[in-house]
Amino acid sequence: MPKFETVRRVAHAPDQMFALVADVEKYPEFVPMCEALTVRTRKEREGVTLLVADMTVGYKALRETFTSQVTLKPADCAIDVRYVDGPFRFLKNEWRFEPAGEGACDIHFFIEYEFKSRMLGMVMGAMFDRAFRMFSEAFERRADLVYGTAA
Repeated sequence: MPKFETVRRVAHAPDQMFALVADVEKYPEFVPMCEALTVRTRKEREGVTLLVADMTVGYKALRETFTSQVTLKPADCAIDVRYVDGPFRFLKNEWRFEPAGEGACDIHFFIEYEFKSRMLGMVMGAMFDRAFRMFSEAFERRADLVYGTAA
């Protein structure tokens, strides 16, 4: 099963990075290959927000939409994404934001997935791998734009 994991230090506080990643409706503005994202439902309970969202990703003539359940845990600075429906057999994504000195944090990003179709996996797999490697950079650039850069 393809997977990608990285830790990246950024010059922004954990709560800022959590808020930026949790704002899923803005993804089409800056996330590689994300063409659309619609939140179907949003429920809050005991400080945890549960979203069900549809994300459309595309590259050239290829387009796929999939549905995920997103659990936002601000007290833990953690976001968990679980697959609901679409072209995958399996998808799991985790974000963790840990303090790393004054005004900085380490972003822990993990994703593991498998396409239902071997052919789709062959066609889109390399594209997804490249996109996942660009995700952390895209979020860091977005944070610099939203929160400013350190002097």
